[in-house]
Amino acid sequence: MPEVMVLPELTATPIAGSDPGLAEALAAAHLPTEDLADPGREFFVFSDASGAICGFGGYELPGGQALIRSMVVPETARGRGIGSAILAALLDKVTAAGAREAWLFTKHAAPFFSHRGFRARARYEVPPPVLATKQASSVCPITAVVMSRPLPL
Repeated sequence: MPEVMVLPELTATPIAGSDPGLAEALAAAHLPTEDLADPGREFFVFSDASGAICGFGGYELPGGQALIRSMVVPETARGRGIGSAILAALLDKVTAAGAREAWLFTKHAAPFFSHRGFRARARYEVPPPVLATKQASSVCPITAVVMSRPLPL
């Protein structure tokens, strides 16, 4: 029988893409920061019940598709379900916004996302509005793994 993981309860607070904490956390994890302040992105800082910052994440909605991006949990906070809780919160937000499929590009976290319902896809399968984003066209390297998963109706 698979182990049931209880996700920590986190508070998502909207932040600007120019928030220095977001850029610092992404840079510390060797993730891109080039287009954070561009319009059309939504970012959040996630904190626990004590108010301690547990991570960051965001998305954009190109052409009604969801592009999950800039998700980061500090190394010291990993292994406690925080990344899963952040991803669940982001997927809830994009589903509520009307997206029916979530996409992402990753260099190092494919196993994490695979265990959460995402599957690797070929670049030719990516919808044109997602491919046209700066994230897909210039920020993420061509070697990044493209992944997607359907969202609930």
